[in-house]
Amino acid sequence: MSKVRLKDLTFDELTEYFLSIGLKKYRARQVYEWLYKGVESFEEMTNLSKELRCQLDEMCHISTLKVLDKQVSVDGTVKYLFELEDGETVESVLMEYKHGHPICISTQVGCNMGCKFCASTVGGKVRDLTAGEIADQVIFASKDSGFTITNIVLMGIGEPLDNYENVTKFIRNINHYAGMNIGARHISLSTCGQAEKIERLAEEGLPVTLSVSLHAPNDALRTSLMPINKKYNLKRLFEACDYYVEKTNRRITYEYALIGGVNDSEEIAGQLLALTKKRLSHINIIPVNSVESTGFKKGNAESINKFRTVLEQGGVTTTVRRELGNDIDAACGQLRRRHAREGK
Repeated sequence: MSKVRLKDLTFDELTEYFLSIGLKKYRARQVYEWLYKGVESFEEMTNLSKELRCQLDEMCHISTLKVLDKQVSVDGTVKYLFELEDGETVESVLMEYKHGHPICISTQVGCNMGCKFCASTVGGKVRDLTAGEIADQVIFASKDSGFTITNIVLMGIGEPLDNYENVTKFIRNINHYAGMNIGARHISLSTCGQAEKIERLAEEGLPVTLSVSLHAPNDALRTSLMPINKKYNLKRLFEACDYYVEKTNRRITYEYALIGGVNDSEEIAGQLLALTKKRLSHINIIPVNSVESTGFKKGNAESINKFRTVLEQGGVTTTVRRELGNDIDAACGQLRRRHAREGK
């Protein structure tokens, strides 16, 4: 009989499981707290009897991650390549700001979305991550760095809403008072635009910040960059986004990867303004990372500023994302691909 993977259970599921094997309810909280402190064995759970630790070791499993590679930028950004227990790898990026330490984490091994500017999608999706494997990136990055993680961004490898059940379970676990107790409002979920699941997320009662990877303000251009637009065009996507705002009263961030000579003209900025100016929205401009396989390049500072000015003068709150980790494999998927090529 396979062992029960404890970090894949919610607090309520863990409590129910412990009751089913004859343990007291309070034991679930003790074990749950240890799991999110990053213990790697039941022996480390010192407030449990030796007999109980042996019993749990026979029946249950504590997932772990191995730091396969780590790159540290001069600006303090840390890029992790984590090896999962089956040998697959995912990337996470721990950042350093004055207000705290956010981490960008992965939700899948690979990605099926096929966005043209993204290194994560090369080779497609291998598999979904479990709720525990998603959490382990936060737990072990904190353990390795010694930093308290303050914010979580689900914007690494994979499409979070394509792994809906595990991702929502992860959010509930990482938010739980007996776990890492990271507030849902400090969690951002980025999607390329799965409309039905955006609407489903609106019903979950999870006040996360929704970020939508937009990257183009018209269907022809967006379809050329993001194949998902064939299934969910801009009209359908914005119906879902409007529903999300209506249900949650939460502002949506629209991520816009600015690609030199592709989607960065003032005319296109005007189209983007028309789409967003009457909506509760924020535009986050992301100067595109140069990725070997795409051929896309970042525009110059002048084009970036002109694009931003059109939006701001039209009344849309706009930021240009601070560029971190320029001296390391900053774009998601690059470190994983390099290790695969080199056979590491």
